[in-house]
Amino acid sequence: MRIASLDAATLEACLSAAVAAPSFFNTQPWRYRLDPDTVTLEVRAAPERSLRHADPVGRALHVSVGASVFNLRVAAVHFGWSPVVRLLPRPEDPGLLATVRLTASVHGYTVKHRSDLYPALWRRHSSRMPFSGRQIPSPVRAELTEAAHMEGALLAFSAPAETARLLQVAAEAEHRNRVDADRSTESRRWLRPDEDDPGDVGLPRTVLGPQDAREEIPMRDFSAQRHAERLPAQAFETTPVIGLLTTEHDRRTDWLRAGQALEHVLLVATAHGLRASLLHQPMEWPDLRLDLNPVPEHTGHAQMLVRLGYGPEGPATPRRAPHAVSDTGTIR
Repeated sequence: MRIASLDAATLEACLSAAVAAPSFFNTQPWRYRLDPDTVTLEVRAAPERSLRHADPVGRALHVSVGASVFNLRVAAVHFGWSPVVRLLPRPEDPGLLATVRLTASVHGYTVKHRSDLYPALWRRHSSRMPFSGRQIPSPVRAELTEAAHMEGALLAFSAPAETARLLQVAAEAEHRNRVDADRSTESRRWLRPDEDDPGDVGLPRTVLGPQDAREEIPMRDFSAQRHAERLPAQAFETTPVIGLLTTEHDRRTDWLRAGQALEHVLLVATAHGLRASLLHQPMEWPDLRLDLNPVPEHTGHAQMLVRLGYGPEGPATPRRAPHAVSDTGTIR
């Protein structure tokens, strides 16, 4: 196989793939810098894009960056490179969350994902619309579970009774967020008037989608104004498919691995024609996050609730241009 050179066009494509990852409130809290001598991309946190109230310890920021790292891996393989990832490589530099070294040697390298994930990452969009009642085949569920496992995480699909419990926990978190003045103000700050707004972060009001008329699935109301006219109610699926993504530990490296696992799952789902939406609300409250884990053991650490199904494709949220997220200087 011919190894492509990392020219400007390839670098731009890799960064475009990286920023296509999902991020909390579409904050896109990442920056990249290339060391041309070692062909290594540094992936750094952008703390100015953090959420002080909804994400005070930066867990969601790390999950978002982890998803971006996975997209970098997919793009690197697509262009013929073998990516070598190190998480938190310099303890003295906590803002450096990962490095992705692009090695030209493919000898002994095993691609740890499907070959069709690169086109899928451009089609992946969160869908906040109702899904159909069509069942997800067992082999597809198994593949999604394996995708998470390959990244060091666990994805478990719950039975109906447990699904109802998880959704109740998420609904309680949504209620808390809505009545908390600081969090609701912070949430509204990331709303943009419409898709034509020149801003490149946040969520256009037109992509928010409806609320569940039955109030069984707590879709996030970023406006913190329940039943507002801009959030019409529709009937969502009566038996939603919910996957709980967990990690064994809850360190910064686990958050980054959870992000890679989440994006791996989402891209595999996209390749199978599935849509997904993320129910992050209970992750923002320590007691509710603990309640998500199966009783009575409460083992593991919840990182995300993922709703999956067949339905309309969600609209794309805006992304920052590669030049806006990369540092022009090189690393010496």
